[in-house]
Amino acid sequence: MMLNPALLETILKFREDRDWEQFHTPKNLAISITLEAAELLEIFQWTKETETPETVSRKRLEIEDEIADVFVYLLLLCHDLGIDPELAIYKKMKKNAEKYPVEKSRGKSDKYTEF
Repeated sequence: MMLNPALLETILKFREDRDWEQFHTPKNLAISITLEAAELLEIFQWTKETETPETVSRKRLEIEDEIADVFVYLLLLCHDLGIDPELAIYKKMKKNAEKYPVEKSRGKSDKYTEF
């Protein structure tokens, strides 16, 4: 999935039209990412694993909204700091592949320091 440049342009125009860039410091954007991620987590709070599919079905629009909020703030933070999110992901996946080799990590949830 390539990020559609029009998506970022839409987000930036929305922010510019409201003169909100002044509030979007890296610290405030990072806080907002965490708060929105917590709202996403709250949807699943107290949900048993067996209830998850029903929760997802019932609260799908709410989940989509919270994912969108997290993603918008992440994209703004990346834009403002000059970080290419796709490149950052590829670099991180390379690091993860080194830390979690298939032969040691397949089917395990252990942290790499516990192999």
